[in-house]
Order: sequence, then C-alpha cells, then structure tokens
Amino acid sequence: MSRLTIRHVRAVLPDRILDDAVVVAEDGVLTEISTGPGPADAVDGRGAFLLPGLVDTHSDGLEKELQPRPSVLFEVGFGLASFEGRVRASGITTVFHATGFYSDNRKGRSIDGARARERAIRQRMSSGQAQIDHRMLFRLDARDPDGLTALGQTLELYADADIPPLVSYEDHTPGQGQFRDLDAYIRLYLSGREDHEAARAEVRELIARRDEQIGHRAVALAWLLERRDAVRMLAHDLVTRAEVDELAACGLGVAEFPTTLEAALAAREHGLLIVAGAPNVLRGGSHSGNVSAAELVAHGLVDGLSSDYMPFTMVGAAFRLASEGLADLPAAVRLVTDGAARVAGFTDRGRLEVGLRADLALATVDAGWPTVRGTWTANDTRELVAA
Repeated sequence: MSRLTIRHVRAVLPDRILDDAVVVAEDGVLTEISTGPGPADAVDGRGAFLLPGLVDTHSDGLEKELQPRPSVLFEVGFGLASFEGRVRASGITTVFHATGFYSDNRKGRSIDGARARERAIRQRMSSGQAQIDHRMLFRLDARDPDGLTALGQTLELYADADIPPLVSYEDHTPGQGQFRDLDAYIRLYLSGREDHEAARAEVRELIARRDEQIGHRAVALAWLLERRDAVRMLAHDLVTRAEVDELAACGLGVAEFPTTLEAALAAREHGLLIVAGAPNVLRGGSHSGNVSAAELVAHGLVDGLSSDYMPFTMVGAAFRLASEGLADLPAAVRLVTDGAARVAGFTDRGRLEVGLRADLALATVDAGWPTVRGTWTANDTRELVAA
C-alpha cells in the first residue's frame, strides 16, 4: 500500500478551515482528515493551506503555450509537456483543454490543429506519464458545418469515457455574444492594424461571411440535442434571458461565461450551473466589456471559476475573493474545486473528504498573493513507495 501523510496544515474543507490538520492518502484516496501532531515522517505543511486539487473546466492556455509569439510555433507534444508543468505549479490537478474545430482558421484555430492537440492529449494520458488529469472541452461553433463534422468524428473516440465529454455551444461572430462591442473585438484581435477603418471593414466582411451560415445554428443545436445523453452541454457567452430560456429548454446544464447579469440571473432561475472567468476576477472586469465576475460572485451567481487563458488566475482569484470579503475562503475555494468539479460532472474530486481522490494543493499567502508550494495527484499517491 502506498501512503502519503501531510501534517501541520490548515485544511480548507467545504464549509470550514480545520487548523493543525493531518491528511492521509492511501493508494490515491483520502482516508483520514483529523487534527493533531501527526507522524514524524509526514510531510510538514508548516501551517500552509491545504486545498483540494483545482479543477479547470475551460483552458485555452495550451494554444498560447504552442504559439507564444505570432511567428513562433512549437511541436504539440513539447508544448503540452511544458504547459502541464505550468498547470500543476498552479495547483490544478484536472484541466479541460478548450478545443474548437474551425474550418475558417479563425484566430489561428483550425480543424487540423484541433485534431493534433486532441490526439497529443489522449496519447499523453494513455502513456501513463501525465502529471495531471487532462480532459477535453470541445467547442461547437454554431455556424461551421465542416467543424461540426470534425467534432462528430472526434466524439466517437469518447464513447466509453468515465464522464460525458464537455461540449460548449458557441457563436463568436462579432456584433453579438461576447463581442457585441465591435471596437472591443478589433482591439483584442486586430490591435496591430494601423488603419482602423480597414480593420472595421475586415470585421464587417467576417460578419457577412458568417451571416451566410446563420441557418446552421439550428442544425448544430439539433445535432447536439440528439446527443444530449452522450455529452454534457454548456452554452457559451449567453447575453439575454431569451437565449437562456431557449437553451435551458433544450437540456442545457451549464451557462459558461454569461456576459450580462440578466443572463446569469436567468440561468440561476433555470437551475443551471454557472461558470465565470478567474482572470475577470483578478482584473476587476471583463477584457471585452461584459459583466464583472466578482459582481456575479457577490450575487451568488457563480458555481465555478475557470482559468480561461492563464492557469494561476484560479488560485489567485480564490484568495482575492476571500481577501476582499466577497466570499469566505472555503466558499471561494469551492469555486475552483468542488463547484468546478460539479460543472464537469465529477463526483470523485473537488473536496477534502474521506473516500475522494487524493488530489491536493499546498499554498501559502505571501505579500497578499498565494504561492503554490506543492501539488499531489491521486496518481502520485498511488505510486509512492510505502514507508
């Protein structure tokens, strides 16, 4: 039997903090959470906070790791290994890589690139070398027929998955959804253009091309509904109550990044789980001018925070929310652990609770910001040599 014991920690439980705690894991499962000195050979946490391993349900970070500059592109296997280290160092033990099959190569994303990333992630997991649990969040572009075909082919590989794969229904056409403000879209994606009017003309051309496919929205949604028992449906960047009402009636389970308070309130009324962005919390607002995630947290309208594009924002956002009094620390930590796990459909992780996976993160607070001092996954504690 392999065994890991950590003592002298402040264990962040779902509803309270247990001081001077001892946490024991055997063969990858939490078997004891108690107080006291603990055995002398245990890992000494020296009063640090012990959290459940963080669960990130939406990460675009691998894309940025592969292409950190416009003219630089790393091989996907190397980029994945590099990004894995960055994620683990952030206390994240489960990460969902957001992957879209875009036939028009928007924002540098393509069908071939998506297939390459998905294949590398699957191979990394099957090799037994992965240091965290890699998962997939598949983007379903509502206006892309070729992308829909590619997604359908890929989903066949996940027929026997332990939880249904996540599929996020989205429409990133400028002028609606996340980018109702066209100037915000231009600033984010065309900021290097000197000719602002030329940039606006390019955006108008993109809108016109995508408007030719607007009828495919109904096709994509119908396709998704046919698979409602095989996938976990998320809706991305909801704006209005009417949008929420329509998708909730279709069996939607999660509202991902609602862009308005109106949409978030409607999602809660329908009993949907709600995901917001951790970077939004730390920046004090949305980069595209949408509703503040901290405001949604203050209204009790967030169940899970995701990193979106920067892994360390998750633990940073949890401690920031607690320091600003928008949530006590257990509640803030739940947003990046238990709540996020529920968003993904997990029941075996996200809480310091006997019988659950031994995914753990040890963190201190230094100069007002958290520092992750150690991360363990269930696989680590299975592989430890028994003392």
